[in-house]
Amino acid sequence: MSVKIVFVAALALLLAACATQRPRALPQVPAAQAEQMQAQREQVLRAQKQWGFSGRVAVSNGKDGGSGRIDWRQDGADFSVQLGAPVTRQSWRLSEAHGVATLDGLEGGTRRGRDASLLVRQATGWEIPLAQLSDWVRGLRGKPVGGEGAAQVEYDAQGRLVHMQQAGWSIDYQWPQAAGDGALPRRVDAVRGQAKVKLLVDQWQAGAGQ
Repeated sequence: MSVKIVFVAALALLLAACATQRPRALPQVPAAQAEQMQAQREQVLRAQKQWGFSGRVAVSNGKDGGSGRIDWRQDGADFSVQLGAPVTRQSWRLSEAHGVATLDGLEGGTRRGRDASLLVRQATGWEIPLAQLSDWVRGLRGKPVGGEGAAQVEYDAQGRLVHMQQAGWSIDYQWPQAAGDGALPRRVDAVRGQAKVKLLVDQWQAGAGQ
């Protein structure tokens, strides 16, 4: 069964839950201080090699899309992402270890390749920026690739990252209401043209803050 069909039944509900606008608060923390706070966060979080989260995801590329539960586990450069559709109970798993990506659970059997994002795009037609997403989901600026320039960022009144543009993607953030210094985003929306990835985090795992 196509992964597009597996997840499309719940897509409309999840996209509706993600449809609110990002806040545009006037900055109270000076820009230089907000930048310093961001740099300190990135230094702390990049030192944490093992982390993970569970939540919900919606992916779309024009008219095609899907949604479901997501469990992400990161160990340094290696990762494992489990996706499951709540209605059909179908699931698939994408993992990468030692530079080799593996995609399991789709019609046609296991697929492998050196580029996880390309593997997903070839199998599903979805554009998911996996090389940067492990940084973006935690509110970190991804490392520039090739001739790509530095990320453009905006901060809220508390000096937290609320918007970023990088690698052609526009990324918006929402944070827990009672977010402390160690807090991580509860929602991430990444958009590039018709490609959209929306993440709602229910729980961060050990080593990833509160």
